[in-house]
Amino acid sequence: MYKLQNGFANQQNLIRIFDNANIPLDEFNTDYAEFKKAVTAGAELQDADGNVMTEQAAQDFIRTLP
Repeated sequence: MYKLQNGFANQQNLIRIFDNANIPLDEFNTDYAEFKKAVTAGAELQDADGNVMTEQAAQDFIRTLP
């Protein structure tokens, strides 16, 4: 399970909930690549307010990322 979080200068960060790891949205980061694969496969994604995104909304969000 993952959660989006607004960070410094309104940049979005990503939190992996089970271990509270901060994952930068960087295409060269292996955790980021794993996040994209997991959400594409149906893993839960929460918005910055903690609301679970629908699978379609999560897929749409993934498509906007590098």
